[in-house]
Amino acid sequence: MSYRFYGWEHALMPPINEKFSGIKTPQHLYDMLSEIWCANTCAPRMRGGWTPENKTMGQCSITAFLVQDIFGGKVFGILREGGNYHCFNVVDGVAFDLTSEQFGDEVLDYDNVTEQFREVHFAKEEKAERYEYLKAELLRNLAG
Repeated sequence: MSYRFYGWEHALMPPINEKFSGIKTPQHLYDMLSEIWCANTCAPRMRGGWTPENKTMGQCSITAFLVQDIFGGKVFGILREGGNYHCFNVVDGVAFDLTSEQFGDEVLDYDNVTEQFREVHFAKEEKAERYEYLKAELLRNLAG
């Protein structure tokens, strides 16, 4: 099977968090999140662009920190026009971005990046709430 998110070919590591042991790889996580991502998990400022066909729109930071919870590693950000960061993951030297599809054909620079921290991102209450919702729905789906 092939995916369209950045780094999918090498996103094959197993989870390090037993709470998420039902998830096999980041590819498997992408499949699961594809059923969960919605307008409610999208960043409020981007909801106007969210559609089921562009399900990764506005999902980057909450997804990247959830990936970190499951697989470890670090979250990095690509500075975007307007001063916001697009977040992605690096685990064991492998960079991958489960939400890169939202940019269509735009090529992002995954080399000129800044490490991101959940304390900064989740200082925004709405973002922390979206993250908790995404995590709860994932755990609910894992439980069957």
